Amino acid sequence: MANFLLERTVPLPLDEAWRRITRWPEHGEAVPLTVVRVVPPGPTREGSRVVARSGAGPLAFDDPMEVTVWQPPQAGAAGMCRLEKRGRVVLGWAELEVRPGPGGRTRVIWREEIRIRFLPSLFDGVVRRSSRYVFGRALNRLLRQP
Repeated sequence: MANFLLERTVPLPLDEAWRRITRWPEHGEAVPLTVVRVVPPGPTREGSRVVARSGAGPLAFDDPMEVTVWQPPQAGAAGMCRLEKRGRVVLGWAELEVRPGPGGRTRVIWREEIRIRFLPSLFDGVVRRSSRYVFGRALNRLLRQP
């Protein structure tokens, strides 16, 4: 099981940072070889399913996640979303949080616990480093795109 934490401070209001990091299909545009969809389509809420299809050809697999916490920021208070990974290949959870930061900016926090089924714990370090790299780049891209 690999755990990682990403933190960014951005010159955006809480609501805008939240909107940018919870546009699920755009996660697919930011992560190589991945397409993300919401099932059923519509506004995200607790119980929504977000499915990331990663890979190419016969090596592609689904990473279905269920939104178990959906608390958008309100009246200047922090917001948080938790996704539980429900797939056959990827297990764990992810939490995306926005909170007030210094100087009117927003602090964005991405915590994740990821486990690849059938992959021995010997590879946790590789999974952690590669996940931090891929999702760190994705987070940067999501926060830059209006």
